Amino acid sequence: MHLEIATAEQYNCKPVQPYVPYKWPLALDLLKRNYEILFSDHTLEGLTPYFNIAKTCCIHTFGVTGYFTTDPENVEAILSTKFEDWGLGSRRLAIHSLLGEGYLFARWASMETISRADPTPVQAAVDGRVDLKPLMFEYTLNTTTALLFGEPHSSMTKEKACRAVRDWATFFATKAIKYKDEHGEEAAAKKYPFIIDLWKEMHEFDLVRDQLLHVLVAGRDSTASLLCWTFFHLVRNRTVLERLQRQIAAVPNQGDVTREQIQKLRFLRFAIVSLIAYESPFREQNHRTTSGGGPDGNSPVLMPKGAGIVWSVYHLHRLESIYGPDSRMFRPERWESGELIKKARPGAGYVDFNGGPRICLGKDYALMEASYAIIRILQTYPDIRIASGVPNEPVGAEKQTYTIGIYPLNGVHVNLY
Repeated sequence: MHLEIATAEQYNCKPVQPYVPYKWPLALDLLKRNYEILFSDHTLEGLTPYFNIAKTCCIHTFGVTGYFTTDPENVEAILSTKFEDWGLGSRRLAIHSLLGEGYLFARWASMETISRADPTPVQAAVDGRVDLKPLMFEYTLNTTTALLFGEPHSSMTKEKACRAVRDWATFFATKAIKYKDEHGEEAAAKKYPFIIDLWKEMHEFDLVRDQLLHVLVAGRDSTASLLCWTFFHLVRNRTVLERLQRQIAAVPNQGDVTREQIQKLRFLRFAIVSLIAYESPFREQNHRTTSGGGPDGNSPVLMPKGAGIVWSVYHLHRLESIYGPDSRMFRPERWESGELIKKARPGAGYVDFNGGPRICLGKDYALMEASYAIIRILQTYPDIRIASGVPNEPVGAEKQTYTIGIYPLNGVHVNLY
C-alpha cells in the first residue's frame, strides 16, 4: 500500500512479519554476511535472497531495524507521492565532501555535443580482442566534460581524490566566469553554455561548481555502466545482436546521427531499457510513516523517523510478478507489444531514471549518448563477438563490482574482427 504519514493511533499498525532470519545475538551473523556480500564479486546478486523473502520485509542488525522493498507502490511513494517523507540519509553525508550541494538541471546539450565525441576508434590487439569497459568510461567522461566545461577532460590531469575532482570543477567554473567578465555574457554563453546558464540561475560560485560535479557524476558513471552492460549482454545473445544490427543498418555510416534517426530505432530502445537495472537507491525517513507489511504483506506498518529503507532497481526489474517467469533473462522483445509497460505502470514497477522530484533530468541526453555509441560501434565492428575463452555466464552469475554504480568486474572483453 502507499506510504503515508501516520501515528500508531491513526492506524492499526503492526510490525512487518517477514524478516531476514538471524541466529547470533544482535543479528551479528547478518552484519557479517552483509560485509561478505559487499566485498564479494556479486554485490547486488548476493542480496537477492533478502528481496525474495517478501515484497516488503525488515532486517535487524546490531539492534537497528531497516527495511527492504520491491513493492512498486512503496517505491512510487518514496519517489513521488510521499516524497517529502524521505531524505537521502547518511548517503548525503558520505558524498558531500565530493559533490557539495546540488541537483540536476534540465538544460542539456543537443546531439551536436555527442556527435563530436567519436567512440568508434578502438585500439585492439592483433587478434582483435579489446576490453570495452575503460573505453566506455573514457567516452562518457569526454562527452560530459565537453558539455559541462566547454572542453574535453584530456586537458586536465586524471587524479581521482575528492579535492582534485572539486579543483577540476573549480578550474573550469572560474575560467568561464572570468571569460564572461572579459568578453561579455553573450560570448561566454556560446563558449561555456552550461556554466553560464547555471550562473544566471544562481549567481553563487560554489553552487555553480557543485552543480557541475553532480551532473558530471550522473553523465559519466551511470551511462558508462549502461554501455558496459549493453555490450556485455549483446555479445552473449547473438540473436538479439543480429536483430539490432539489422535495424541500425538504416542509419548512415557517415555524418552525424540525428535524434530523429535514433528515436526510430525501437529495438535499440528496448535493448537499453532492458539493461537499466543495475542500481540500488537508498532513502532514510524524515517522518513516522507506514508501508505495506504486517502478516498479509499489505497492512500499514509504523516506521519511525530515521528508519532506513532500501529499494533496489536491480531486483524490482526482475520481479516475476511483472516481467514473467523469464524475468532474469536479457530479452528486449518483451517490451514490443506495449503490454509490459502498462503492467509496470501505474505505480513504479519500472524505474529507468529515478522518478518524482529527483527524476534524472539528463535522461534524454543519457539515452542519446548511449544510443550514439552503440550505433557507431556496431556499424564500425559488425563482427563484434564475445572474446574467445571468456565464459558466457547466465544473468546473475556474472561478476559485479559496486562503487557509484555497478559494473562488470572483469570488464567487457570482445573480439572486434
